[in-house]
Amino acid sequence: MADSDFDYEATLEACARGDQSAFQRLYQHEAGQLLGLAITLLGRRDQAEDCVHDALVKVWHNADRFDRSLGHGRAWIYSILRYRALNQLRDRGRLVQTDDAFIEQMADDSAQAEDHASEQSEGRHLRRCLRQLERPRRHPILLAFYRGLTHEQIASRLTTPLGTIKGRIRAGLRALQECLQA
Repeated sequence: MADSDFDYEATLEACARGDQSAFQRLYQHEAGQLLGLAITLLGRRDQAEDCVHDALVKVWHNADRFDRSLGHGRAWIYSILRYRALNQLRDRGRLVQTDDAFIEQMADDSAQAEDHASEQSEGRHLRRCLRQLERPRRHPILLAFYRGLTHEQIASRLTTPLGTIKGRIRAGLRALQECLQA
C-alpha cells in the first residue's frame, strides 16, 4: 500500500479504541522506515530496534492522545520515535557533535541513509525535497530533527539571530510540506 493510501489518522484513532489489527497494520506499514531512521540517528541496530519497540509501545498506549486537528498521524508517530532516539543519545552523552557533516550528508546521498531506507520511496522523496531547500533553510531543520537542538542552540551554532532561525525553519518546513504533497 502506498503511503498516500495509508490513513494514519484513522489507524491511530482505531488504535486508541484498542483495535489490535489497526496497530498490526500500522506496524507492518511503518516498522521498516522507523527502524531505518532509528539506525541513522543512533548508529547501532540493536539500540535502534529497542528504540523502535519503545516508540511503538508508546504509540499504542498513547494513541488516544493523538489529535488529527494538531497535525498528521505519521508526523506524530515519528516525533515519538525521534524523542526516544534523542533520549538515548543524551543518555550516551553524544547528542551534539561538533562536526555538522552528518547533517548535510542526510540531505545529500548519504550511503548509510540510502542503505536503510532505499526501499522506501517516501524516504527518497524526503531527501529529494530536502536537497531542493537552500542550505540556510535546510541546515537548521536538520539540526533540529537529527540533533535535537533547540532554536536557541541552532542560532548560537550558526551565529544567526534567533528570529531568523525560527523564520527559516518555519519557511523550510512549509516548503518541505508542499514538496512532499506534490
